[in-house]
Amino acid sequence: MILTRSIDSYHIGYSLKLTEPQLRTLIDLFHHPKTADVSALGGRTAVTLEEITGIGSVVIKYYHRGGWIRYFMKQRYFKLGKTRARREFELLHAVGNLGINVPEPIAYAYCGRLFYRAWLVTREIHQPLSLARLSLLDEEKARAALISAIEQVSLLIQNAILHVDLHPGNVIVDSAEKVYLLDFDRGHVYHGSRRKLKDRYLTRWQRAVRKHGLPTILTEMMQKELK
Repeated sequence: MILTRSIDSYHIGYSLKLTEPQLRTLIDLFHHPKTADVSALGGRTAVTLEEITGIGSVVIKYYHRGGWIRYFMKQRYFKLGKTRARREFELLHAVGNLGINVPEPIAYAYCGRLFYRAWLVTREIHQPLSLARLSLLDEEKARAALISAIEQVSLLIQNAILHVDLHPGNVIVDSAEKVYLLDFDRGHVYHGSRRKLKDRYLTRWQRAVRKHGLPTILTEMMQKELK
């Protein structure tokens, strides 16, 4: 169940039972983004990693625009229906219930009416290493991680869910070698055939592997095993 609450000008939804001090701590952190490189494919996003009493270590994601429009309105979005943060929060819950490993969603928040800023709070994954990076360091471990990733992507296809930016930089392996899929922003239910959905995943994956000079085994296994 998702609980919602408004504090000052912030609207917050959360799945854990959060206290007011915890919620206010999160709001304070929304104003202190730290830019971190979280993708071996050169992508950057603004995040804050913080320890919160009673919750543990969390990652706060700050939604930033891409493309030319970022020069005019980098962090604000036009509000039409649900915010991007809420949609990603709900999708993380949905795919997690399918047995797909994703960062545990803890809360989302936004402020503003017609135009808004938004944040997503998830639990930290311990010592993450992207599949892209792992493939350059240890091919055997990368193969094992890729098998798990392919099983999870197959579940997405079976349930008609499109992850719009799936590539080896958005697949990570934690310190216990558990494999997670990251960044479901703009993900959605896909209304085409499973075949077309599979082709979309393969096309995006292959393009990233080629562009960044990653080992071809990443593409070969994905093509062979993805169902």
